[in-house]
Amino acid sequence: MSLQSIHTLAERIRTNVGSVIVGKEEIIDKLLIAIISSGHVLLEDVPGTGKTLLAKALAKSIDSTFKRIQFTPDLLPSDLSGIHFYNQKLSEFEFRPGPLFANIVLADEINRATPRTQSSLLECMEERQLSIDGTTHRLDRPFLVIATQNPVEQQGTFPLPEAQLDRFLFKLKMGYPTREEGLGILKRFLVENPIDRLEPVAGREEIAEAQNAFPSVFVSDDLLMYMLAIVEATRSHPDVSLGVSPRGSQALLRASQVHAALRGRDFVQPDDVKAMAVPVLAHRIALRSAQRLRADAAEQLVANILNTIEVPSDAPLASRS
Repeated sequence: MSLQSIHTLAERIRTNVGSVIVGKEEIIDKLLIAIISSGHVLLEDVPGTGKTLLAKALAKSIDSTFKRIQFTPDLLPSDLSGIHFYNQKLSEFEFRPGPLFANIVLADEINRATPRTQSSLLECMEERQLSIDGTTHRLDRPFLVIATQNPVEQQGTFPLPEAQLDRFLFKLKMGYPTREEGLGILKRFLVENPIDRLEPVAGREEIAEAQNAFPSVFVSDDLLMYMLAIVEATRSHPDVSLGVSPRGSQALLRASQVHAALRGRDFVQPDDVKAMAVPVLAHRIALRSAQRLRADAAEQLVANILNTIEVPSDAPLASRS
């Protein structure tokens, strides 16, 4: 698949999902970036803002399998991965796959599950495989975990540890719709749910081809140094107790490449890095206790760092020589 084909593919999917979801073009774009770059997404917002509907619309648009898991304190790791059960007719054990064996998995209210169950997602999110009773099962491509959590309710929840947060490419917020968007939602759902008549506009094979193609998006050495300067600034900032890891810098690189490809370019510009920096890096930063009181403190910190780092000139960015 060519890089221009990635742009065309994203346009088709964006338009199709947009026929169901009103006014969330940026969120849809970031979901496309996540699935093409083999990342995962953490959606943090109050109930009823369309998180589940968005995940279903994306799954239908790319003709992929979709599973929703309601996370609760009594959920076990085997409830996610699957179990071996004894088949009396065959007189042998058979494997019954769990909901993680899907292309798009919605982990609803992930912070309500115990740390043991949360940690069972680490292997499948990072390595696209599951080890069950000593047997390794590969997961089909594409594989995207969309986890949700309610930032308001804290009673009976288990905050995700830093190692788990670091596995998510993006941490996003849906936000309430504007009045115009709210009116559009009411009109769109007046007679029927539009997702019931949503048809696929792409196949899983096309997403897999896009995953193989996007690394060819060119990134100059100056831009690589620019990304590293941003990441290193988070590690030395006085308000930060734990800065962005090397995994975070790699995530910023991949997201910037796909962001450029979605805009029809075969090279990364500083604007691509700036657009991806906050959603990719903010949730990977651990702030000192005095700074944790503000909900958007980490996002604001990354934004301030972007304003202090010198931006490379445009001249050598598109050169491959």
